[in-house]
Amino acid sequence: MAADGTLAIGRPGPDDVRKRRTRSATETVVYGFLFFAFAEVAIHLLTLAAGHQSAVTLAVSEPVATSFSRPDIVDRNGRLLATDLEAPSIYADPGVVLDRDELVEKLATVLPDIDQKELLRALSDRSRRFVWVRRGVSPKIAQRVHDLGLPGLSFRYELKRAYPAGLLAGHVLGTVNVDNRGLTGIEKYIDESIGTDPVHAASLSTRMPVRLSLDIGVQHALEDELDDAEQKYRAAGSAGIVLNIKTGEVLASASTPRINPAWPSQAHDDKYLDKMTAGTYELGSVFKTLTIAMALDEGLAKPDTIIDVRKPLEVGRFTVTDFHPANRPLSVTEVFTHSSNIGAGMLALQAGPDKFEAFLRKFGMLSPLKTEEGPVAAPQLPPKWGKASTITISYGHGLAVAPLQFAAATASVLNDGKPVHPTFLKRYGGDQAAEKSLVTRTTSRDMARLMRLNVTAPDGTGKEADVPGYRVGGKTGTADMPGRGGYSSKSVISSFLGAFPMDDPQYVTFVILFDPKGTAETKGQHTAGYTAAPVTGRLISRIAGQLGVAPMDVAASQ
Repeated sequence: MAADGTLAIGRPGPDDVRKRRTRSATETVVYGFLFFAFAEVAIHLLTLAAGHQSAVTLAVSEPVATSFSRPDIVDRNGRLLATDLEAPSIYADPGVVLDRDELVEKLATVLPDIDQKELLRALSDRSRRFVWVRRGVSPKIAQRVHDLGLPGLSFRYELKRAYPAGLLAGHVLGTVNVDNRGLTGIEKYIDESIGTDPVHAASLSTRMPVRLSLDIGVQHALEDELDDAEQKYRAAGSAGIVLNIKTGEVLASASTPRINPAWPSQAHDDKYLDKMTAGTYELGSVFKTLTIAMALDEGLAKPDTIIDVRKPLEVGRFTVTDFHPANRPLSVTEVFTHSSNIGAGMLALQAGPDKFEAFLRKFGMLSPLKTEEGPVAAPQLPPKWGKASTITISYGHGLAVAPLQFAAATASVLNDGKPVHPTFLKRYGGDQAAEKSLVTRTTSRDMARLMRLNVTAPDGTGKEADVPGYRVGGKTGTADMPGRGGYSSKSVISSFLGAFPMDDPQYVTFVILFDPKGTAETKGQHTAGYTAAPVTGRLISRIAGQLGVAPMDVAASQ
């Protein structure tokens, strides 16, 4: 310090200079080391990225599975039948799984039906980063899998189809696959004609619901009555339909055993065949409805025309007889109410093979039919339409058709002859174009009167189908089932074609029981008058009010 008190600043000494040089050299070495270290790390990262590019792409792309969002399905009154829900799906990352044997073993405790060998094989491939374990599980199952605490298992949410009404109308609704694509029934129709939307997450559809012609209340009544009939008559199966004559709308359609739409594998099992649309059958005497309509419309006979049915018809080595011979001539009306095979055969022979075949063809009975539910089983026609075929087809043998196709044809007869095209979609005013009538209004009215008489007459075969006040009409049918070596009268298809109210027919019902057994109540009989007819009566008593048909005074309705 100077004498005057100021700070004296001098040049640095030799020691200071050496210290500064040493510090600068040290910093240079440190910075150089860090630079080369980071450079080496960067080179390794670039090498890894280049060498495993495909594996990285796989890990990113494999989990992105395309599903499809679907519109809701509702009945004619807007009640929900099918919808999409968010559901967890389980997948595994083989690269993260620590012990694949342990993982598979523990998963099997929650998912006992899992294919353990296939899952072990998939998890063995370490180049994969994504393996599906189970898609669309319930939240309860997902929680149980989560609680296993297995490394490598994860969850993602997808859309899963749900059916709130369970098995109700299962055949009509159809099924979807694991990607939510329609496989059968209305679900397939949606894919083909309405549209779905691809999604990569659980994104619900914004499309308008698909409104069916079905009525849940009528559908439930039909299925309930078929279930009861199967149990009561120990039948091997059953089927039924309720059809709006004026619009062609199918209000209910059922076949047993019923199918669960949530289990698509059942759709490919013949046990669950939809007998109403996918099977063809010789339906028996219900077919006389068309035979007699043909005779009346072609001017070959009138309701009071007398036919001598006392002698059997000879067809080659076969003889056609009546189940309950009248032993006297019958009017055409009685041929219908007594269900005379001989009378029906004689009317068909009077028309001739060509005219009879042409009549059935214009009613669509000999051609394939398709609805929104899918293609209807094609009719099985005789190899040659000669005298024998003309006689047997007149009373429902020798020609096998789908029950839906037959119900639509008879509905056309009762609809003043106007063609009825069955549909599973709700129809609105103006949907149907005018078409040429297939029979005259007089023929239609005559057939309605004959069907009503068959239920009300003391000797009518359909007495058990009557429902007081609702003017029910109909025709019984009992067809021997084909088997090895020919037909067996011990096993039959029992059916009843019903309609109501017969003063202005609005609805057709068709109930079929396969191989029903006689009971004490039926006096051991398994024919339609004792089995299918009473089932129809109980069905109509349940649904007529739902359909807005007002009961008439019992005396006035006779």
